[in-house]
Amino acid sequence: MEYANLLYEVEAAIAVLTLNRPERRNALSLELMRELTAALERAAGDNGVRAVILAAAGPVFCSGHDLNELRNADLHQCRRIFRECVRLMQALRQTPQPVIAEVQGVATAAGCQLVAACDLAVASEDARFATPGVKIGLFCSTPMVALTRKIAPRRAFEMLVTGEMIDAHTALAWGLVNRVAPAGALRAETLGLAARIVEASPLVLALGKQAFYRQLELDEAEAYDYTAELMALNTLTEDAQEGIAAFLEKRRPEWRGR
Repeated sequence: MEYANLLYEVEAAIAVLTLNRPERRNALSLELMRELTAALERAAGDNGVRAVILAAAGPVFCSGHDLNELRNADLHQCRRIFRECVRLMQALRQTPQPVIAEVQGVATAAGCQLVAACDLAVASEDARFATPGVKIGLFCSTPMVALTRKIAPRRAFEMLVTGEMIDAHTALAWGLVNRVAPAGALRAETLGLAARIVEASPLVLALGKQAFYRQLELDEAEAYDYTAELMALNTLTEDAQEGIAAFLEKRRPEWRGR
């Protein structure tokens, strides 16, 4: 499959999706959002892929929406752009494999949303994050949805109403990213995290990702009811029985994805 704004590579059960509009600071044009959604759906349907890395070419991770598409746009066009953005963020959630953002440089507005919408994130020491829409009269309302589900509401509100940048170590302290790596070691750090993930059963990863987000939406009692039933069903899968047997027999499990 050919993409105009995206690179798609698979190696060692890891799909790497690279935003490839460096001349436009990897701005999320309508075309790029559609391509990225399609690429996530492609990875989701590939039994050989157990983890996904979302990376970017050039010095900027993603500068947000392509403002050229919003300038002088009518209501229909604006709705089409932001609904496509929502579709992309939902695709990140619905992709059964864990998705890791690999962030170099700047991630602003919808680019920061992209990082927050991924399951995990590894940032270069020189990475910076912001939701600066307020500075141009366009409050970052859709980025707010992902951001407030990753960091404390008061931290998120500060980012949203000031539009100021935070650095990588602040993003780590606030919970927006999982790890910070030296610039020259960013890919190695991200691949190392992905490699640990792909050791697990793909079936269990998919069940676990779905359950993780589902239980967050429930109160504590409902969450326990849901997860207890899920664990009972999970225990009956071939992979769970294989994993238990392998542990007791002190050997490596052989996953079947069933």
